[in-house]
Amino acid sequence: MQEWSEEVVTAASMYYAQGETMETIARHLGTSRSTVSRLLKEARETGLVRISLNPHANERSSVSTTLERLFGLNVTVVQVRDTASELHRLNQVARIAAQVLSESVHDDMTVGVAWGTTMAAIVEHLTPRPLHGVRVVQLNGGANSSSTGIPYVGAIVGAIAQSWSATPLLFPVPAFFDFAETKRAMWRERSVQAVLAVQRQVDVAIFGVGSLTAALPSHVYSQGYLDEDDMAEIARDRVIGDVCTVLLRSDGSWRDVALNSRATGPNPTELQAFSRRICVVAGTAKAGPLLAALRAKVATDLIVDDATARAVLDLM
Repeated sequence: MQEWSEEVVTAASMYYAQGETMETIARHLGTSRSTVSRLLKEARETGLVRISLNPHANERSSVSTTLERLFGLNVTVVQVRDTASELHRLNQVARIAAQVLSESVHDDMTVGVAWGTTMAAIVEHLTPRPLHGVRVVQLNGGANSSSTGIPYVGAIVGAIAQSWSATPLLFPVPAFFDFAETKRAMWRERSVQAVLAVQRQVDVAIFGVGSLTAALPSHVYSQGYLDEDDMAEIARDRVIGDVCTVLLRSDGSWRDVALNSRATGPNPTELQAFSRRICVVAGTAKAGPLLAALRAKVATDLIVDDATARAVLDLM
């Protein structure tokens, strides 16, 4: 039976299982980077580590190609092991989304940001990059009957803005007004019109998809934004989820969903005015709402885990 030294096992475990760099491993072992490289080579050659291609690799490529062909958008399918928890799945997708977002933003751009569980995860993976003249604007209101929403939403928008030395612009209105006429009146206020004007100048928007049934509940459905009467109403309207708190049916329709007259986020038509729209989704419970969002043509780019991408195609 093959036996391995403690150094070989430690180096292999830290590098392949924990994702540590060679520099970190060298410091941990009190040795050089070249020695770590030799230890890893020994681990591979003696069978301690066996590297193989995931059998679903071609399948993932086929899934992304199919989604791109069907919906006319750029698709990034993120590999996540089948046994991963929902939280780990979200973090893996969020990490890739943070990279894509950062690569998409340049000087003098306006970035539109939704809020929610997915966006909160993306913020954790952003790498600071100083830019000039960038504005980060909140896309949909965040207040509800018990909270202004400012601490939660402000933390997301503020952290993104801080990453790029950008100017944050909050949108201090409810996620849903109690009355449609109140929204119409507020939309005439100059302070609200100023934010709406900045929203119309968005170059890159990033948002998730809300689901009524996800294992990690969408923030809008779990934190008091909708009361029992509202939930009953959206059930009658056959709502399956939302994008930027605009509610969608499974066929992508939204115009005659009653509650949308009180929603404050950009609707699919308004989103389509933005040249780059990055939709980020993790978790198979969001497959239905994601398909609705794709049918509503809200995105130019989709970042999604492999299981959810396959689940979307299974629904068609």
